[in-house]
Amino acid sequence: MEITTDVIKQLRDMTGVSVMQCKKALLEADGDLAKAEVILRKHSAASALKKADRDLASGAIGSYTHDDAIGAMVLLSCETDFVAKNPEFSALARELAMHVAAMNPAYLTSDDISADAKEAATAVFEKEVADKPVEMRTKVLEGKLAAYFRDQVLLEQPFIKDGSKTVRDLINEATQKFGERIEIGRFARLSVR
Repeated sequence: MEITTDVIKQLRDMTGVSVMQCKKALLEADGDLAKAEVILRKHSAASALKKADRDLASGAIGSYTHDDAIGAMVLLSCETDFVAKNPEFSALARELAMHVAAMNPAYLTSDDISADAKEAATAVFEKEVADKPVEMRTKVLEGKLAAYFRDQVLLEQPFIKDGSKTVRDLINEATQKFGERIEIGRFARLSVR
């Protein structure tokens, strides 16, 4: 299948990734747009992993308020001022703040969950799985705990504007798009109610 500039442009508009990366993904997917998008998502996670050791020396703070009753701020860190001053990077920080305002996460990563919180949740869910067969209890308990905390961990939550992506996927895509390590440093949410 011939890969035209229109198809490359369409994939670039969908993903925000560079023209060369879009062309390579389309070549690998034999011109199939949907497959190329999946390939780019797979590459974005690998790209983010390669850049994990780089220092974060810059960033932007995104903020969002809703009806003057809910507000959120997100510190989105990156490696250089060049990326930090990019309007698309600032827009991403604002969208993440909007997500925090809407979803009210309690933790940034699953590593941030305290032992006390894990113990309390385990105690509740152990009662729920008590009637299950012994060989299934541990697996069912792990599944319930993972689902319960997934809703509270920012990086694991489905992104409010696109439920097919998690916030972690969004950060990985941004790492690929901007070509440097990007990470949420901190976040805060305030509410009148």
